[in-house]
Amino acid sequence: MSLALGATLSGNALADNTLDPLLAAAMEGTQTPAVAMLVIRDDKVERQSVRGVRRNDGTVAAQNDDVWLIGSTGKPMTVALIARLAEQGLLDWEAPLAKMLPDLTAINPAYRNITLTQMLSHRAGLPENLLDAAALDAFFTDTRTLPVQREAYIRAALREKPVNVPGTEFAYSNSGFLIAAVIAERVTGTDFETLMQREVFKPLGMDSAGFGPTSADQPQGHRAGKPVTTAPQKADDGVPPMYTPAGNLHMRLQDMAKFAIDQMAGSRGKGKLLAPASYRLMQTAQSGSPSGMDWGVQASIAGRKGPVLTHGGSDGNWLAWVALFPESGNGVIAIANAAEDMGADKATMGAMGPVFAELAPPAAAKP
Repeated sequence: MSLALGATLSGNALADNTLDPLLAAAMEGTQTPAVAMLVIRDDKVERQSVRGVRRNDGTVAAQNDDVWLIGSTGKPMTVALIARLAEQGLLDWEAPLAKMLPDLTAINPAYRNITLTQMLSHRAGLPENLLDAAALDAFFTDTRTLPVQREAYIRAALREKPVNVPGTEFAYSNSGFLIAAVIAERVTGTDFETLMQREVFKPLGMDSAGFGPTSADQPQGHRAGKPVTTAPQKADDGVPPMYTPAGNLHMRLQDMAKFAIDQMAGSRGKGKLLAPASYRLMQTAQSGSPSGMDWGVQASIAGRKGPVLTHGGSDGNWLAWVALFPESGNGVIAIANAAEDMGADKATMGAMGPVFAELAPPAAAKP
């Protein structure tokens, strides 16, 4: 999801360090149970606030150190893992798929030459998800190991017809991230979840980061006005466990901020996780695409000057947004434990709007 914000993102610079009034105003008129927001300034967490309840059939208030499902805003973290493996010489960004997965011969020939760069910038021509709805739903109750499930998924996905000519234009795809994960699992002999802990979460001190739904004592996702308290059983309910590489992570906002801060510092040659070239690759829009790997790359946002890196994510039960101004080290993260059907888009974007006005100068007027 790209972050395209309109008239709701107006407002003056904040008079104090309290975000709660912004959250209250943005949530008004919605069914959103809770919204959490964190502001980064000069590569440091400046302030944070949360408003609402963990689940709307109770009264327990959400807390600043709660854990939230972050959806597809976890995709840049997957790219960071792939970058780490590329820096170790285990992966080649531009190797053709046929070389990386030579045993996958029963695939659509159009995909034989797609690369990691294309898959992770949504330019590989892959559909968003597996088109066979019944086959996708079967993964929700699959008892095989997650790597085996991902192998089965990508074999099916790579037999489908491309949505465009691979390598030419943007088409958002979760499948590309699952293929990249399988490639990583093969070259390392290690499952994706362990790789993420080892290569991304542990080096950055993201101690709360984990996989799948939040625990019962944390905020719960909501759909159709009710808390979602059981594991999803079909694609209409959420995403299956093996979808982790495409966005099935949970963590505290503070740990999301650790990754965001490292990304911004990396753009100025001060990152800890990756080599400078890897940050540039992630944060540069690819040919024919508004996306880097996997950041939306925008010249401005809501009338404020960029460059700005953005990503949104939702599994239909949660909604998360990240917007970063890497040159200044400023940014904002907002998450709700509901999605668009309960007004979470208004609640999150509306809260972020006034913050943009203090994080970046006005964009130049168009001639």
